[in-house]
Amino acid sequence: MKLVNIFGNAAVGKMTVGQELAKITDLKLFHNHMTIEPVIEVFGYYDGEVIEKIREVYFSEFAKSDNYGMIFTFMFALDDPNDWKIGDHIEALFKEGNPDSQFYYVELVADRDERARRNVTENRLLNKPSKRDIEASMARFYHDDERHRFESFEGEIPFENYMKIDNTCLAPEVVAKMIKENFDL
Repeated sequence: MKLVNIFGNAAVGKMTVGQELAKITDLKLFHNHMTIEPVIEVFGYYDGEVIEKIREVYFSEFAKSDNYGMIFTFMFALDDPNDWKIGDHIEALFKEGNPDSQFYYVELVADRDERARRNVTENRLLNKPSKRDIEASMARFYHDDERHRFESFEGEIPFENYMKIDNTCLAPEVVAKMIKENFDL
């Protein structure tokens, strides 16, 4: 079982790259908003605890399946110890379900102007209804940038299977191919 974690700042292209990677591998895409959006729709607001419980079921059960692997996309606040713990917890869930699980980490970075442009693309708005209120989405976009650090420092990421890609000027298909080739997926 393989778990490819694609992380980075808001609107950096995590989901879109994940969609392209799923097309050229046997990996299944589970992007962050696949749990966020239904919770917001049912509860009327973001509830992190409920979202986390739902994700745990997905991870635990998927790890026991005969699937080749999963792509998971998420914003990883590198300055927040709780986000590091969440990553460890996800790995533990996979190892519990499949002790032979292998983990891969892809950090995407892009400049702020490009991310702001991507924040309102058709694909993003189609897959993430909570982003359709453009004014509120842009406010969260800038607020997150001020509140946390989403780009790693040199040597900060300790994972064995890790790559960092500046995809400011790269098409998602190109980035997906780079990931596939680098990790032999």
